[in-house]
Amino acid sequence: MFKKKNKKSPAPVAPLPVTSDDLEDDLFAQLDAKDQSALPAPVNATPQSSTTLATTTSTESSQSTKLQKPKKDSKLRFKAREARKALKLNAFSKPSDPSADAKLEQEARNEERDIKRICDQLGLDMYEIQPDGHCLFAAVADQLALHGLISRATASYAATRLAAANYMLAHQDDFLPFLPSIEGEDGANATDDGMMTPKQFSRYCATIRDTAAWGGEPEILALSRAFNVPIHVVQAGKPPVVIHEPVDGMSDVPGTKVVFISYHRRMYGLGEHYNSLRPTRMRVQPTVEFISVMH
Repeated sequence: MFKKKNKKSPAPVAPLPVTSDDLEDDLFAQLDAKDQSALPAPVNATPQSSTTLATTTSTESSQSTKLQKPKKDSKLRFKAREARKALKLNAFSKPSDPSADAKLEQEARNEERDIKRICDQLGLDMYEIQPDGHCLFAAVADQLALHGLISRATASYAATRLAAANYMLAHQDDFLPFLPSIEGEDGANATDDGMMTPKQFSRYCATIRDTAAWGGEPEILALSRAFNVPIHVVQAGKPPVVIHEPVDGMSDVPGTKVVFISYHRRMYGLGEHYNSLRPTRMRVQPTVEFISVMH
């Protein structure tokens, strides 16, 4: 049985050392000072006329500065606006916890080490996929193209999203009993057992097809069955490899093509992530533990 996992939020951003919304005025003041220093000195002027001219020039310069302030250097204005945005964002952020951050970094290093060890044993190299919400679908698309199951020209996350959504819609009874209600298991629109209603399921499939919603166990199973290929997920921890098979025992059939992807909990700051695992030139005999997932 599988259950859709909730995605983790990005780590909180430490507050910037800025305490006022007057940063833009400060930046403009720097420009004003630069403009004042660039003014030419009066030539052949008496002390009295020099003083008068300096006063007049200063007054005109001050008035000109006030009138031309909106036209000041665009880069400084941009920096000021960005600083103000950061201030607003940081107002809702909690200070980082150094000990917690260090723990997460250590967990990420351990995960990277463990996954690399398994890949070395399987003769696989990690091909990194962009962490943009489409990673599962892009990783599977890369693998399908690698095995010639789809053309490289059509190998995109959009194609695999469409295939997963269409398969799930066509086989609703295989997936609906395992997906919790969108509004929560105790939500007003949940079924008696807290699962999705058929209407919610249709909405869910449309979201998988049309948006950057994250994919997980249901979508991996749907893709395995839609393309009739085993999907092996390499991960840190136990078991090191989780197998999704469209047909029981298919991975044991000689010559069967296998999709290999890796699952990361900690390596990427945005949360859970998938990469494609491509074969190296020299394959070695697998020596790691496998677990088959059938639904």
